[in-house]
Amino acid sequence: MNNIQHTVTVVGLGYVGLPTAALLAQCGMRVHGVDINQTTVDRINTGKVHIVEPGLEDLVAKGVQEHRFSASTQVTNSEVFVIAVPTPFKEGFRPDISLVMAATASIASHLKTGSLVILESTSPVGTTEHIAEHIAKARPDLKLGDVHFAYCPERVLPGNALAEMVKNSRVIGGLTPTCSKMAAEFYRHFVKGECVETSARLAEMCKLVENSFRDVNIAFANELSLICDKLNIDVWQLIQLANLHPRVKILQPGPGVGGHCIAVDPWFIVDSAPDEARLIRTAREVNDGKPVWVLSKINLAVQAYQKHHGAGSMPKIACFGLAFKPNIDDLRESPALHIATAVAEAWPGQVSVVEPHIETLPNALMGKATLAAADMALAGADILVLLVDHASFAQLKPKVLAGAWHVVDTRGLWT
Repeated sequence: MNNIQHTVTVVGLGYVGLPTAALLAQCGMRVHGVDINQTTVDRINTGKVHIVEPGLEDLVAKGVQEHRFSASTQVTNSEVFVIAVPTPFKEGFRPDISLVMAATASIASHLKTGSLVILESTSPVGTTEHIAEHIAKARPDLKLGDVHFAYCPERVLPGNALAEMVKNSRVIGGLTPTCSKMAAEFYRHFVKGECVETSARLAEMCKLVENSFRDVNIAFANELSLICDKLNIDVWQLIQLANLHPRVKILQPGPGVGGHCIAVDPWFIVDSAPDEARLIRTAREVNDGKPVWVLSKINLAVQAYQKHHGAGSMPKIACFGLAFKPNIDDLRESPALHIATAVAEAWPGQVSVVEPHIETLPNALMGKATLAAADMALAGADILVLLVDHASFAQLKPKVLAGAWHVVDTRGLWT
């Protein structure tokens, strides 16, 4: 494993798998990407991408043009297999690793002595062991230790994924020290940050803890916003003042927590240790409850409008932002999307949505709301709801303050 591996298969070409595959191709490996979506595969093979990530399309196009990167719906023989498929939760916030196990099954027949299997999908503790056990049953011809298994979660910020995949440190946990070493050598081909070798269980838990830490801190800020609203205190000014303390760094509240990591991963810990993970569970409940509170504020604004303009009057409502965080197109687990959908269902025909990073409305809003440009929404709306603090929305503040009848600002951008 000291030399660059010539063949790598990446299973799952989403927000993690595709950038990883493109970087591997850039450093000289022959990379085969696998995805169940034929449209995604066809698009990649023309050098195009299906997600918005700065620099990614150029990198994919280069890999395809130089015949180092190709995609299909079928697994091929490789020396290294990287699994990067989604791991959502199912009913009752139970982890769903069915896609991980399906990916494992798909690579089983292609493994041979010396193969390296790396799981990148965020997973409950013990999943890497579960994969190894599945392979042992599927391939009894392979002896114990013939195939090497490791876990290495990503640490990336959407919108800056390529740079962070290269510069950020990686925690790499193998089922054995040899597995850890082999996987670390693999990642050092393109990772400039430190590659720290540990056990698979520690690496799995580390990923969950990182996002749970952030979730708990966001929950504190969101809970403060509820308390301050009740006590008629400006939460934004409060946090600014409190953060003058040299050892206090309170985060900013928002409409909830979204994305495929922070809104999901803490539940994996709760599921594994339900009696012990009391704080983590409470933080999840606080953050999951914030959209309900935002909807109550919008409802109060509608009631105030009707009291002022007449009981039968219906205000026009403009929701600004659908993504789960600023300046990206990612709508996964987005509280903004949840809120905008609920608003559109409550007041059909009255809602416009401003989201500069998408071209069409998601299915949840199709036929229920209209996608509008910012200026058009500002001119036609009575109630403005700021859900995402996109950079372009900050520039609208003078117009908002000058003309809005009522503003529900969940991010403190227009206050």
